[in-house]
Amino acid sequence: MLSTLEKENHIAVITVNRPDKLNALNSETIESLNAQLREVKDDKDIRAVIITGSGTKAFVAGADIAELANLDVNGGRELAQRGQDLLFSFVEQMPKPVIAAVNGFALGGGLELAMSCHVRIASPNARLGLPEVSLGLIPGYGGTQRLAQLVGKGKAMEIITTAGMMSAEEALKWGLVNHIYDQETLLEEAKKLAGKMIVQSPTAIRHALEAVRAGYEHPQSEGLKKEIAHFGQCFGSEDFKEGTSAFLAKRKPAFKGN
Repeated sequence: MLSTLEKENHIAVITVNRPDKLNALNSETIESLNAQLREVKDDKDIRAVIITGSGTKAFVAGADIAELANLDVNGGRELAQRGQDLLFSFVEQMPKPVIAAVNGFALGGGLELAMSCHVRIASPNARLGLPEVSLGLIPGYGGTQRLAQLVGKGKAMEIITTAGMMSAEEALKWGLVNHIYDQETLLEEAKKLAGKMIVQSPTAIRHALEAVRAGYEHPQSEGLKKEIAHFGQCFGSEDFKEGTSAFLAKRKPAFKGN
Protein backbone atom coordinates (compact mmCIF):
# COMPACT_ATOMS: atom_id res chain seq x y z
CA MET A 1 0.00 0.00 0.00
CA LEU A 2 1.26 3.46 -0.91
CA SER A 3 -0.13 4.86 2.34
CA THR A 4 -1.65 3.34 5.44
CA LEU A 5 -4.38 4.48 7.81
CA GLU A 6 -4.77 3.61 11.49
CA LYS A 7 -7.48 4.87 13.81
CA GLU A 8 -7.40 4.84 17.60
CA ASN A 9 -8.89 6.97 20.38
CA HIS A 10 -10.37 9.60 18.00
CA ILE A 11 -6.97 10.03 16.25
CA ALA A 12 -6.12 8.93 12.70
CA VAL A 13 -2.52 8.25 11.70
CA ILE A 14 -1.82 8.33 7.95
CA THR A 15 1.62 7.07 6.89
CA VAL A 16 3.18 7.60 3.47
CA ASN A 17 4.46 4.12 2.69
CA ARG A 18 7.12 4.11 -0.04
CA PRO A 19 10.27 3.56 2.05
CA ASP A 20 12.25 2.28 -0.95
CA LYS A 21 11.63 5.67 -2.63
CA LEU A 22 12.07 7.68 0.59
CA ASN A 23 8.28 8.12 0.52
CA ALA A 24 8.43 10.30 -2.60
CA LEU A 25 5.06 11.46 -3.88
CA ASN A 26 3.74 10.28 -7.22
CA SER A 27 0.20 10.57 -8.59
CA GLU A 28 -0.89 7.21 -7.19
CA THR A 29 0.38 8.07 -3.71
CA ILE A 30 -1.40 11.43 -3.79
CA GLU A 31 -4.63 9.66 -4.77
CA SER A 32 -4.16 7.13 -1.96
CA LEU A 33 -3.64 9.91 0.58
CA ASN A 34 -6.68 11.77 -0.73
CA ALA A 35 -8.89 8.70 -0.29
CA GLN A 36 -7.75 8.25 3.31
CA LEU A 37 -8.11 11.94 4.13
CA ARG A 38 -11.65 11.90 2.75
CA GLU A 39 -12.42 8.90 4.94
CA VAL A 40 -11.19 10.54 8.14
CA LYS A 41 -12.82 13.85 7.22
CA ASP A 42 -16.20 12.11 7.09
CA ASP A 43 -15.57 9.91 10.13
CA LYS A 44 -17.32 11.63 13.04
CA ASP A 45 -15.30 9.56 15.54
CA ILE A 46 -12.00 11.06 14.30
CA ARG A 47 -11.11 14.45 15.75
CA ALA A 48 -7.43 14.86 14.81
CA VAL A 49 -5.10 13.54 12.12
CA ILE A 50 -1.37 12.81 12.07
CA ILE A 51 0.59 12.47 8.82
CA THR A 52 4.04 10.87 8.87
CA GLY A 53 6.40 8.82 6.71
CA SER A 54 7.39 5.18 6.95
CA GLY A 55 10.88 4.28 8.14
CA THR A 56 13.41 6.53 9.84
CA LYS A 57 14.98 8.38 6.89
CA ALA A 58 12.21 10.43 5.35
CA PHE A 59 8.86 12.05 5.95
CA VAL A 60 8.50 12.63 2.21
CA ALA A 61 11.72 13.23 0.27
CA GLY A 62 9.97 15.08 -2.54
CA ALA A 63 8.02 14.42 -5.70
CA ASP A 64 8.81 11.42 -7.86
CA ILE A 65 11.16 13.05 -10.38
CA ALA A 66 10.73 10.23 -12.88
CA GLU A 67 7.07 11.20 -13.16
CA LEU A 68 7.93 14.85 -13.83
CA ALA A 69 10.70 14.44 -16.36
CA ASN A 70 8.59 14.16 -19.53
CA LEU A 71 5.84 16.68 -18.76
CA ASP A 72 5.27 19.74 -20.93
CA VAL A 73 3.86 23.13 -19.88
CA ASN A 74 0.24 21.98 -19.86
CA GLY A 75 1.17 18.72 -18.16
CA GLY A 76 3.02 20.61 -15.44
CA ARG A 77 0.07 22.89 -14.81
CA GLU A 78 -2.33 19.97 -14.66
CA LEU A 79 -0.04 18.09 -12.26
CA ALA A 80 0.20 21.07 -9.90
CA GLN A 81 -3.53 21.78 -10.02
CA ARG A 82 -4.47 18.16 -9.41
CA GLY A 83 -1.97 17.84 -6.57
CA GLN A 84 -3.31 20.98 -4.90
CA ASP A 85 -6.92 19.84 -5.24
CA LEU A 86 -6.37 16.26 -4.08
CA LEU A 87 -3.81 16.75 -1.33
CA PHE A 88 -2.17 20.02 -0.39
CA SER A 89 -5.15 22.39 -0.31
CA PHE A 90 -7.31 19.50 0.83
CA VAL A 91 -5.12 19.03 3.91
CA GLU A 92 -5.01 22.76 4.64
CA GLN A 93 -8.80 22.96 4.43
CA MET A 94 -9.45 19.93 6.64
CA PRO A 95 -12.00 20.80 9.35
CA LYS A 96 -10.00 18.72 11.83
CA PRO A 97 -6.46 19.60 13.02
CA VAL A 98 -3.72 17.87 11.04
CA ILE A 99 -0.26 17.35 12.56
CA ALA A 100 2.80 16.58 10.45
CA ALA A 101 5.26 14.31 12.27
CA VAL A 102 8.38 15.01 10.19
CA ASN A 103 10.60 12.01 10.80
CA GLY A 104 13.41 12.73 8.33
CA PHE A 105 13.80 14.42 4.95
CA ALA A 106 10.94 16.76 4.02
CA LEU A 107 12.01 18.15 0.68
CA GLY A 108 10.06 19.67 -2.19
CA GLY A 109 6.59 18.16 -2.15
CA GLY A 110 7.38 16.69 1.27
CA LEU A 111 7.91 20.09 2.85
CA GLU A 112 4.89 21.38 0.96
CA LEU A 113 2.82 18.57 2.49
CA ALA A 114 4.14 19.37 5.97
CA MET A 115 3.37 23.07 5.47
CA SER A 116 -0.18 22.20 4.41
CA CYS A 117 -0.70 20.64 7.84
CA HIS A 118 -1.83 22.87 10.67
CA VAL A 119 1.01 21.95 13.06
CA ARG A 120 4.48 20.48 12.46
CA ILE A 121 6.78 18.60 14.81
CA ALA A 122 10.10 17.06 13.79
CA SER A 123 12.83 14.63 14.81
CA PRO A 124 16.44 15.86 15.13
CA ASN A 125 17.43 14.17 11.84
CA ALA A 126 14.81 16.09 9.87
CA ARG A 127 16.05 18.16 6.95
CA LEU A 128 13.62 20.57 5.32
CA GLY A 129 13.89 22.42 2.03
CA LEU A 130 12.52 23.30 -1.39
CA PRO A 131 15.20 22.27 -3.91
CA GLU A 132 13.06 22.75 -7.03
CA VAL A 133 15.20 25.52 -8.57
CA SER A 134 18.05 22.99 -8.77
CA LEU A 135 15.82 21.07 -11.19
CA GLY A 136 14.79 24.10 -13.22
CA LEU A 137 11.43 24.27 -11.47
CA ILE A 138 9.76 26.21 -8.70
CA PRO A 139 7.68 24.75 -5.89
CA GLY A 140 4.33 23.86 -7.45
CA TYR A 141 2.32 22.53 -4.53
CA GLY A 142 1.93 25.78 -2.58
CA GLY A 143 5.52 26.12 -1.38
CA THR A 144 6.03 29.68 -2.60
CA GLN A 145 2.97 30.82 -0.66
CA ARG A 146 3.01 28.80 2.53
CA LEU A 147 6.73 29.06 3.27
CA ALA A 148 6.60 32.86 3.18
CA GLN A 149 3.59 32.80 5.52
CA LEU A 150 5.47 30.65 8.02
CA VAL A 151 9.02 32.04 8.00
CA GLY A 152 8.62 35.45 6.38
CA LYS A 153 9.28 36.67 2.85
CA GLY A 154 13.02 37.19 3.16
CA LYS A 155 13.84 33.79 4.62
CA ALA A 156 11.50 32.08 2.17
CA MET A 157 13.26 33.80 -0.73
CA GLU A 158 16.62 32.57 0.59
CA ILE A 159 15.47 28.98 1.05
CA ILE A 160 13.79 28.77 -2.36
CA THR A 161 16.49 30.52 -4.41
CA THR A 162 19.42 28.64 -2.85
CA ALA A 163 17.68 25.22 -2.89
CA GLY A 164 19.12 24.84 0.60
CA MET A 165 18.09 22.58 3.44
CA MET A 166 17.28 23.62 7.00
CA SER A 167 18.12 21.50 10.02
CA ALA A 168 15.39 20.71 12.52
CA GLU A 169 16.96 23.23 14.92
CA GLU A 170 16.93 26.02 12.32
CA ALA A 171 13.36 25.13 11.34
CA LEU A 172 12.38 25.45 15.00
CA LYS A 173 14.11 28.83 15.26
CA TRP A 174 12.19 30.14 12.24
CA GLY A 175 8.83 28.75 13.33
CA LEU A 176 8.65 26.20 10.53
CA VAL A 177 8.23 23.44 13.13
CA ASN A 178 6.70 23.76 16.58
CA HIS A 179 8.72 21.17 18.53
CA ILE A 180 11.62 18.72 18.14
CA TYR A 181 11.39 15.23 19.65
CA ASP A 182 13.59 12.15 19.46
CA GLN A 183 12.92 9.90 16.49
CA GLU A 184 11.81 7.09 18.79
CA THR A 185 9.18 9.20 20.54
CA LEU A 186 8.07 11.48 17.70
CA LEU A 187 4.85 9.65 16.86
CA GLU A 188 3.92 9.29 20.54
CA GLU A 189 4.49 13.01 21.04
CA ALA A 190 2.31 13.71 18.01
CA LYS A 191 -0.42 11.59 19.60
CA LYS A 192 -0.03 13.47 22.89
CA LEU A 193 -0.43 16.77 21.05
CA ALA A 194 -3.46 15.41 19.21
CA GLY A 195 -4.79 14.22 22.57
CA LYS A 196 -4.88 17.81 23.76
CA MET A 197 -6.91 18.74 20.70
CA ILE A 198 -9.49 15.95 20.72
CA VAL A 199 -10.85 16.90 24.16
CA GLN A 200 -11.74 20.37 22.91
CA SER A 201 -14.89 21.32 21.02
CA PRO A 202 -14.74 19.92 17.46
CA THR A 203 -17.14 22.63 16.36
CA ALA A 204 -15.02 25.42 17.81
CA ILE A 205 -11.84 23.93 16.34
CA ARG A 206 -13.43 23.74 12.89
CA HIS A 207 -14.43 27.41 13.07
CA ALA A 208 -10.99 28.39 14.42
CA LEU A 209 -9.18 26.64 11.59
CA GLU A 210 -11.36 28.38 9.02
CA ALA A 211 -10.93 31.76 10.69
CA VAL A 212 -7.14 31.53 10.91
CA ARG A 213 -6.93 30.40 7.29
CA ALA A 214 -9.15 33.29 6.20
CA GLY A 215 -6.58 35.74 7.52
CA TYR A 216 -4.06 34.41 5.01
CA GLU A 217 -6.46 33.98 2.11
CA HIS A 218 -7.99 37.47 2.33
CA PRO A 219 -6.91 40.95 3.42
CA GLN A 220 -6.79 41.26 7.21
CA SER A 221 -10.07 43.18 7.30
CA GLU A 222 -11.77 40.28 5.51
CA GLY A 223 -10.06 37.78 7.80
CA LEU A 224 -11.35 39.63 10.85
CA LYS A 225 -14.86 39.60 9.40
CA LYS A 226 -14.57 35.86 8.87
CA GLU A 227 -13.34 35.45 12.45
CA ILE A 228 -16.33 37.39 13.78
CA ALA A 229 -18.75 35.31 11.70
CA HIS A 230 -17.27 31.99 12.79
CA PHE A 231 -17.06 33.17 16.40
CA GLY A 232 -20.76 34.00 16.33
CA GLN A 233 -21.66 30.64 14.80
CA CYS A 234 -19.99 28.87 17.72
CA PHE A 235 -22.69 30.26 20.01
CA GLY A 236 -25.36 28.26 18.19
CA SER A 237 -23.61 24.93 18.73
CA GLU A 238 -24.28 22.16 21.20
CA ASP A 239 -20.56 22.11 21.95
CA PHE A 240 -20.76 25.71 23.19
CA LYS A 241 -23.63 24.78 25.50
CA GLU A 242 -21.72 21.77 26.77
CA GLY A 243 -18.45 23.65 27.19
CA THR A 244 -19.94 26.51 29.18
CA SER A 245 -22.13 24.18 31.25
CA ALA A 246 -19.15 22.02 32.12
CA PHE A 247 -17.05 25.05 33.02
CA LEU A 248 -19.72 26.41 35.33
CA ALA A 249 -20.26 22.98 36.86
CA LYS A 250 -16.48 22.49 37.25
CA ARG A 251 -16.45 19.21 35.31
CA LYS A 252 -14.74 18.01 32.14
CA PRO A 253 -16.79 18.63 28.98
CA ALA A 254 -17.96 15.75 26.78
CA PHE A 255 -18.02 17.29 23.33
CA LYS A 256 -19.84 15.58 20.48
CA GLY A 257 -19.57 18.12 17.68
CA ASN A 258 -22.38 19.22 15.40
